[in-house]
Amino acid sequence: MNIEPKPPTTKGPPERFTGDVYVDPLAAPKQGDQRMLVSRVRFTPGAHTAWHAHGRGQTLHITQGVALIGTRDGNVVRATPGQTIYTPPGEEHWHGATPDDFMEHLAMLETAEGSGAKDGWFEHVSDDDYRNATEV
Repeated sequence: MNIEPKPPTTKGPPERFTGDVYVDPLAAPKQGDQRMLVSRVRFTPGAHTAWHAHGRGQTLHITQGVALIGTRDGNVVRATPGQTIYTPPGEEHWHGATPDDFMEHLAMLETAEGSGAKDGWFEHVSDDDYRNATEV
């Protein structure tokens, strides 16, 4: 057992995020058969991810603010602190803060090697799609 050194907070890259987003890695694979990744992600008001999917799914646990989570079919979920959202393998989605408040979540997923499901980052969410999500 050991205490892990804290990696520095990084700013989310503009090709994956709209607005200012900050990521703190919390857990990553240590041995060859491990796949778990966990990060604390903080979104400034209005900030959100681009469309993306995870080959083994993703779990988001909201710790502060109100999260907006949208899917390609136009479904939008509003989640509050203490709620946990699961997106299944390959489901294209985005998530972020409301226009007026910060939002923080824990993002938990497994690396997707060998999953066979869609995995990766796609285009940015349109301004209209984000605006429509805020009106839900």
